[in-house]
Amino acid sequence: MRAGSPVRLAAAALALACLPVAPARAEETLTVCLDEDVPIYSEHHGKESSGFVLAVSEAVAKRLERRLKVQWFETKLDPDASSVLGANALLSDGRCQLVGGYPLVRDALGRPGMSTARLPDYDGATAADRRRRVELGTLVPTHAFNYAPITLVLGPSATKPVAGLADLKGVKLGSEAATLADAILMLYDDGALVDQITHLVPGRNELLPRLEKGDFDATLIDLRRFDAYRAAHPDTGIKATGYYYRIGFNMGFVGLDTEAELIAAVNRALEELLAQNAIAPLAASVGMTYLPPRPPEILEHLTFRDLREE
Repeated sequence: MRAGSPVRLAAAALALACLPVAPARAEETLTVCLDEDVPIYSEHHGKESSGFVLAVSEAVAKRLERRLKVQWFETKLDPDASSVLGANALLSDGRCQLVGGYPLVRDALGRPGMSTARLPDYDGATAADRRRRVELGTLVPTHAFNYAPITLVLGPSATKPVAGLADLKGVKLGSEAATLADAILMLYDDGALVDQITHLVPGRNELLPRLEKGDFDATLIDLRRFDAYRAAHPDTGIKATGYYYRIGFNMGFVGLDTEAELIAAVNRALEELLAQNAIAPLAASVGMTYLPPRPPEILEHLTFRDLREE
């Protein structure tokens, strides 16, 4: 039989068809854990998802040529719960590779003091998942992608110009008890503002609505929360002062030290995005005031002396 005959070609084709075929390479994913209820940073309700940190996560995944997968979780208002341990537990349990919108504060990084922790509630969790404890790892941050300050805002009825804490004497103040902003107001000038403060219970989201009503004339609050309120209430009479307290912190991603290669790649992606001014438009798209990261990248320990000075 001559080479190239129909019979020989058919046999060759059959042999090739019987060879094992390597599966197509699946698209790599970047899995990020995001809190589902941090207005303007990350929100997830039903099938709707939005937020600045979600947009940054998408931009980073695109730079890495990966498909973004979000593991949504919930942080409950519980005095016994720790957001730091919860983030570590999600990472250590393999729920995600990174946690987004993480404060770059020294005490929230590295090896935790506890060896195990419970998982926060997350999409897909079972009753058994809510009971079990996870061996914790060592947290390593990425570069920062924005700066999160505390700002002074004024209510609609405020008439006195305010450019800093020194201008608050004689001004009716509102504050959520036992928060960093409350500590700043309480300790300022050896307690000079204490008698002017109306304290509210944190977690009830009463602060800005009551400022709007005129129950007090000014408050010190996270800029993110003011932005979120303004986005939800475009006709608000609450006014920004443009004043930022001198102590704030940068925000970034955090992962485990076992993900060193990924964290290095994310750092390169963030460097490129920052250099190209590509992150500020992501903030603008959700109505957030964008402030770029500022040194020091990681905030060191706070002391009472730090909070007494303006």
